Amino acid sequence: MPTTATRTGARHQNTFDLNTWLDARSTAVNKALDALLPPEKTKPATIHKAMRYSLFAGGKRMRPALTLAAAEACGGREADALPLACAVECIHTYSLIHDDLPAMDNDDFRRGKPTNHKVFGEGIAVLAGDALLTQAFEITALAKGWPRYSHRDLVLEVAKASGSLQLIAGQVADLEGEGKKLSVAELRYIHERKTSALLCCAARLGGMSANCTPAQLTALTDFGYHVGLAFQVIDDILDVTQTSEQLGKTAGKDITAQKATYPSIVGLEKSRKIAQQLTAKAFAALKPFKGRAAALEALAHYLLTRDK
Repeated sequence: MPTTATRTGARHQNTFDLNTWLDARSTAVNKALDALLPPEKTKPATIHKAMRYSLFAGGKRMRPALTLAAAEACGGREADALPLACAVECIHTYSLIHDDLPAMDNDDFRRGKPTNHKVFGEGIAVLAGDALLTQAFEITALAKGWPRYSHRDLVLEVAKASGSLQLIAGQVADLEGEGKKLSVAELRYIHERKTSALLCCAARLGGMSANCTPAQLTALTDFGYHVGLAFQVIDDILDVTQTSEQLGKTAGKDITAQKATYPSIVGLEKSRKIAQQLTAKAFAALKPFKGRAAALEALAHYLLTRDK
């Protein structure tokens, strides 16, 4: 029997064309990123080529999409949310470049292409990641700020999500957990920070760009948190059920690195149930929007049912 989340998602999938919506937003985000980043030939050209190589390597721009969908749910303008959506994508891409390094996850492929350090070398890859993180703060500073959310609020939001208590904390715990038998609580700590923090930040920034109410921001926080956890649980599942070709990155690397995953701790079936439960909670968080969050619901459904 399908879960409430699946039924809810399926209902909105019938009335909301997510692919068309995503394609349009991806195009807008790509155009904005292209304009915001230094041109490829800007001196020193190597670093700008490396930044752009990973930033435009493909993908559905899920984090920027969450930012834009959250703004839409709160009655905001896409143009106001777009710089923040781009900032989130720069942070996400920087984290991927660094995650793929030999000193971290040591991966040769990302989105079906050689990873940044395989093309430009480890030194340039480190610097490209650093530059994209810095670029994210520059872009955030371009946002105008709103009555309830000042420039300070926006910068703090980005800094906290990407700092040593959240995104980086998750990566540290992930590295230190390799080869160890972790509890579900310890694994959840990693997922909350390594994955959920930035997805939650993306949703919150979208709400802020629409000058959302405190109640709306709370709902978006709840939504982003649970979608982020579900996303990572599903990522764990796909790592053991899909091929490298299907994933566009090296399959089975979590097992090779002796990393704790939901399937390794609780098994595949229970992992799938946990993902469904988390997504159901995400749908429940959107009830205050009273039907105005169709894009967010469709995105959550996509994250639950994706196969790569």
